[in-house]
Amino acid sequence: MDPFRLMCALAVRAPFDRTVLPRFAASGGKIEVVWGPTTVIQEKLARGEAADAVLLTAEAVDALVADRTLDGGTRVEVATSQLGVAVPRGSRRPDLSTEASFRQALLDARSVAFSRGGASGIYFAGLLERMGIAEAVRAKATIIPAGFTAEKLVSGEADMAVQQVSELMVVGGVDIVGPFPDVVQARMRFSAAAVAGSPARASVRALLASLREEEAEAAFRACGLDPAT
Repeated sequence: MDPFRLMCALAVRAPFDRTVLPRFAASGGKIEVVWGPTTVIQEKLARGEAADAVLLTAEAVDALVADRTLDGGTRVEVATSQLGVAVPRGSRRPDLSTEASFRQALLDARSVAFSRGGASGIYFAGLLERMGIAEAVRAKATIIPAGFTAEKLVSGEADMAVQQVSELMVVGGVDIVGPFPDVVQARMRFSAAAVAGSPARASVRALLASLREEEAEAAFRACGLDPAT
């Protein structure tokens, strides 16, 4: 199979590293993976950076299919995720059972870590505004441009991290408290497709097909994601 370049959202990093990429390599596939938040990858594509396939939020894939950057005929629905909270391993777990208790946990935290560029961070920033606590939380927040927010728990810079559960699970030395309360939860769908005109179309199709196989779907579940139905 021809080697190709995949630009991929961080939400699926854990199942890809554990299962998807090793299995594809064992079958003879060769991929260069560029990891990043969906918004950053969209910017790279807009600047003309080369790629053969992408795996991003469904909304981003919709837009890229509409402007013909992606070949909609190759599109595959991959998984859905939910937002959650992590704390340093062994520390007290805040109450996330209701919107009110979640709101209080955010206010009580010494510093909440979230990502400026990721889909989760963009949603969370808007949620803080809607909850009326944006100024109080931002005043003591640890905001990263991209990457895994739970790393800031390990470094001691924050005592609460917010991100998609699958991304929180990538970092060792932390405890996943749980998902956001349902009333403020945002489930995000992820899709993948080939870049229009990619010369590695056959290899890309092989990878996309592998994402719906039983082993890949089991890896998604183990890493906090729900396979697409």
